[in-house]
Amino acid sequence: MSSLPVSAAVLLGSYLIGSLVMGVLYSRLRGTDIRDKDLPGASGTFRQYGAAAGATVMVLDFVKGMVAVGLARYFAPDAMWLAVFGVVLGHCYPVYFRFNGGAGVAPFGGAFLVASPIAAIPTYVLALALIPVYKRTLQPRLKMNAVPAVSVAMLPIGIVFSLLFGGLVSFLAGGVVMVLRGLQMLRSPEREA
Repeated sequence: MSSLPVSAAVLLGSYLIGSLVMGVLYSRLRGTDIRDKDLPGASGTFRQYGAAAGATVMVLDFVKGMVAVGLARYFAPDAMWLAVFGVVLGHCYPVYFRFNGGAGVAPFGGAFLVASPIAAIPTYVLALALIPVYKRTLQPRLKMNAVPAVSVAMLPIGIVFSLLFGGLVSFLAGGVVMVLRGLQMLRSPEREA
């Protein structure tokens, strides 16, 4: 069991890593702030700056989740769930950007992959398989971007695989932040997720 100071350091460190919201950093390099028009995740970056920029932001946000939990795995394995929580919380509510960040999908994906790869991989495969199905069937009626819709569907799938293969606490720690951020975003429909 990690000591309180170690757990606090993991939480704070992962939160600060998560607060490096790549979409905001990318847009500022371009002389704007994406949050004036869209969300700073991969989807918003794709819509505002194109596919290459969106893919870059997605990979970098995914990797920051991996880095935060990888550091916790190495230094304080008992506190990995705090790293998952912290990196997603930082992305959604970044201290560097007035607590106005993204939805947390990519950093959660990277964080959970490191925390529980055996549960994460089948979860992601099924979630990715749902995207084209959702786009053909429900998206025309719901008018909701595929990423947040499939992220919601991923939650019960991830819980099942986490129960079977481990990592439930880490999955729930990041998932709770994403759900809370998603509910907050639903109250602000002027920007797509």
